[in-house]
Amino acid sequence: MAESIRDKVAIIGMGLSKWGERWDADIFDLITEASTEAFEDAGVDRKQIEACWVGYYINDLATMGTVVAQTLQLQQLPITRVENGCASGSEAIRGAAFGLASKQYDLVLALGFEKLKDFGFGGLVTAGAPGKVYPMYAAEQGAAPGRYALAATAYFRKYGLTKEEGKKTLAKISVKSHHNGARNPRAHLRREITVEQVMNAPIIAWPLGLFDCCGVTDGGAAAIMCRTEDVKKFAAKHPHDYITIKGFGIAASPGWGKEMTTYDFTYWDATESAAKQAYAQAGIKNPRKELSLAEVHDCFSIAELIGVESMGVCEYGHGKEDVDSGAWEQGGEIPINISGGLKSFGHPIGASGCREVYEFYTQFQNRVEEPSRQLKDVKFGLAHNQGGFPGQFICGITITGAPDV
Repeated sequence: MAESIRDKVAIIGMGLSKWGERWDADIFDLITEASTEAFEDAGVDRKQIEACWVGYYINDLATMGTVVAQTLQLQQLPITRVENGCASGSEAIRGAAFGLASKQYDLVLALGFEKLKDFGFGGLVTAGAPGKVYPMYAAEQGAAPGRYALAATAYFRKYGLTKEEGKKTLAKISVKSHHNGARNPRAHLRREITVEQVMNAPIIAWPLGLFDCCGVTDGGAAAIMCRTEDVKKFAAKHPHDYITIKGFGIAASPGWGKEMTTYDFTYWDATESAAKQAYAQAGIKNPRKELSLAEVHDCFSIAELIGVESMGVCEYGHGKEDVDSGAWEQGGEIPINISGGLKSFGHPIGASGCREVYEFYTQFQNRVEEPSRQLKDVKFGLAHNQGGFPGQFICGITITGAPDV
């Protein structure tokens, strides 16, 4: 019978590069900045690292392990590149954790990064013509904004929201994320916005406007990990300030179209499945009550609304009530995207899943850089990392927590 990963693996150090429009940096700089902070935070030397997992999306650059080896001078180490679209960062942490739990390695690095601005302002890029290989990419809904807009209008219709009600609900989500991000020195888009600004912003794909979409960001994130039994051996700098992996969940959506003509765009089936897996491993029965915070993959405002419902933190169709009541705000029942989320913090594809864990890591240690964002009595944190489009998702859920809970 399979065993849970709960408490077998610890994260003893984490780091981030500067995130934003990094015209002053290349991928080597992003790797170096994130990894150096993680090494210093953990109090270990890079030469102690025995293996590395790398989350990276852009298909033009193959054998990314050699780039990491060159940058960090990790000579002859096993370096594995993982790719699950926008869920690549969480997959790097998951792979690293399994490498440790199997006792193949004692100290490893999980790393994610992306240099998107070099490709312009269009966001996701893919080498070649994927629509010729897999028609899903060439469907009539077009690029990501169109597909998420389809999910939004389907949600409005299913739950009886008028156009005004639906769009205003999404606007409130964006305002919350920007409020959190404006107080986060690490965030890309540090700007407060109002509901009126969101409602009147240029439309990208109705009902999604400019402020409903996350930015195109350069950035990197890194984690130093070991088995929990070895924390005192490696984390002499702060042997009591580590977090442990409580559970993982990962699931791939079966797709839609010819494969599934009845696909319901108003919930993320992969998220629902992955969350149930992670809760079971972590021993969480009531996520709304037991989670201290959740970082949700809000590439678009509708993704936060449907994502929170799909992971069981809010009942299906009741997201508007939570948004209106402030339940997802910092002082609410369950803080969602206290970091600013992808919407405000930014979304360098390969790094986001690792960065979401970084938020819980610093919250748990009571060392959030802006004190006004610091939560109290942090026990469990959930990182929701999702790649693909509505109808074709792969979702990774990572639950971390205090060692003694």
